[in-house]
Amino acid sequence: MSQSLAQIYVHIVFSTKHRTPWLSDAIFRGRVHAYLATACQTLGSPALEVGGVADHVHLLMRLGKTSSISDLLRDLKRDSTNWIHVEGAGLSDFHWQNGYGAFSLSPSHVEAVREYIRNQEEHHRKISFQDEFRRLCAKYGAPLDERYAWD
Repeated sequence: MSQSLAQIYVHIVFSTKHRTPWLSDAIFRGRVHAYLATACQTLGSPALEVGGVADHVHLLMRLGKTSSISDLLRDLKRDSTNWIHVEGAGLSDFHWQNGYGAFSLSPSHVEAVREYIRNQEEHHRKISFQDEFRRLCAKYGAPLDERYAWD
């Protein structure tokens, strides 16, 4: 076959450093989400949905056929941190956590995950980020070592 095709959907979750609520301003948080979506596109892995709350983000994307998750997240976090330092008043100390969760999903689950990401504010009135992440890891069968999860 002379053509390379990939249709890989990934749900990615990562937090601010120490889950500090750096993104508590809803308007600025929306700008950060828009920046992340644009950066994903630029990096060759289009975002289908970006959302989150003051201390973490969720990305639903199609992983580009030449992208590795670790390189994509490294570049995405670096570029968005630089942008936040410039654009966010009082956010010169902002940082993302080192790690992330990346979970593959079936095309049949894309719409449900989009809706889940859109409803993060309501969702987090009932559940903490840590409990949410534990639940996601259990759902996707990803082993979680809590000694390293909460930087």
